[in-house]
Amino acid sequence: MSMQCPYFPKPLLFSSLLISMALVGCASTETPPVNQNDPWSGWNHGTQSFNDNLDKAVIKPLAQGYQWITPEFVNEGVTNFFSNINDVGVTINDILQFKVTQSGMDASRFLINTTVGVAGFIDVANMIDLPKHKEDFGQTLGYWGVPSGNYLVLPLFGPSSPRDAIGLVGDALFNPLTYVSIFGGAAVNAATAGARVLDVTDQRAHLMTTEKIIDEGSVDRYDFIKNSYQQNRDYYIHDGEPLENTDPDIDNESSNPTGTSDKSSSTKDAAGTGSKKTGQTLDLSEPK
Repeated sequence: MSMQCPYFPKPLLFSSLLISMALVGCASTETPPVNQNDPWSGWNHGTQSFNDNLDKAVIKPLAQGYQWITPEFVNEGVTNFFSNINDVGVTINDILQFKVTQSGMDASRFLINTTVGVAGFIDVANMIDLPKHKEDFGQTLGYWGVPSGNYLVLPLFGPSSPRDAIGLVGDALFNPLTYVSIFGGAAVNAATAGARVLDVTDQRAHLMTTEKIIDEGSVDRYDFIKNSYQQNRDYYIHDGEPLENTDPDIDNESSNPTGTSDKSSSTKDAAGTGSKKTGQTLDLSEPK
């Protein structure tokens, strides 16, 4: 079962990130004691509070209104459209991880859905057994042995790490909408900005059930989100394969809460097929 946390699932504008970082200091007046397994807990608690308040005041009401007025088939079409755009970045990350077979499948998904699927609004590829995969630049960095670093909550984006924060930049560079914004005129930029807002709203609308599970099923909401995020990222980076930890110097994120050491799995399929990454853990990252 794949579910996400109710924060911004994709980068919108980097300027908004800088502005929100300046405001986070006002989000919480209580500073939790420093935990050596979570040295940035003070910042993280304040940022999570800021994100929760922003979501409660703006994002969630917008998503609820969208969910109320949008017919199910339109909602599904919008989700498929942005998922199809995301397949461009997925394919690039497949290649960077030498997943040859999977890159061919994901490239085929994009071509089929863009043409036969009417610009991606219909997921025709799924109908012919071309599954959706989840790859991002943060996973690619993990594949190449870049350590995740400490747990980090980002304004707007939610649970992350230094590695995945850098990954957001890579994901933005792989997103075709980024270049439409850069090279388009004022009208195109406005349309692109509207599309990004629609994407965020659509994704947030799909997270209502997840939010209820987090709020009702956890004793400590912060720890629940943190642990779920780290386990989920470890799962995706290693394609769902258990690590054979024979070297005492090698530790994975599941056994190391700080995520300071993250080696790529030795059990990866050389042909690049690997696991389909069906998301067996609570997914707190961007859904597509």
